[in-house]
Amino acid sequence: MTHQLPTLETLHKLLECDSDAGKLYWKTRTPDMFDNSKNYAERSCKGWNTKWAGKEAFTAKDSGGYYQGAIFAIHYPTHRVMWAMHHEKSPDSSLDIDHINRVKTDNRVNNLRLVTRLINTQNASMQCNNKSGFNGVYWNKAAKKWHPQIKFNGKRIHLGLFANKDDAIAARIKANIKYGYSEQHGKQLK
Repeated sequence: MTHQLPTLETLHKLLECDSDAGKLYWKTRTPDMFDNSKNYAERSCKGWNTKWAGKEAFTAKDSGGYYQGAIFAIHYPTHRVMWAMHHEKSPDSSLDIDHINRVKTDNRVNNLRLVTRLINTQNASMQCNNKSGFNGVYWNKAAKKWHPQIKFNGKRIHLGLFANKDDAIAARIKANIKYGYSEQHGKQLK
């Protein structure tokens, strides 16, 4: 679940955004940003700034391999914070932010695009259990032929059976174009 981002005012108060490099940095904080219930705000502020101010922020990886960071003990994906700070608006929570080159840690703004979940899935890397070398092309044991298929609008579309793997891949490539899949879809990252 992706939490609603903090306000842009809060993000800009806490973070510096380098859109070209795809990096966030912690800004220097002031004592009013710390709990002063026991008159510790000055000391807490100084300690925090010594340890974190000016350092790169949001560099922890989540279980999916994306960078993330925490603000007020709530974790947010780096790419969503980066996109919001650069575009000066929070991305619609119903939309995904796609890494165009499919490198999950490349958060340069020119590598991020706001897309529907369908479009995001059309720019996926090759699945780790793939044996044909091309997404959507499988060996059909029963038919003893290569079986290309594609998923579009939640429906699996069968593209035929082929004795030759290259012919099955060609059918899948043709379907990728027809259904708007990215040219990068299914290719392995180098």
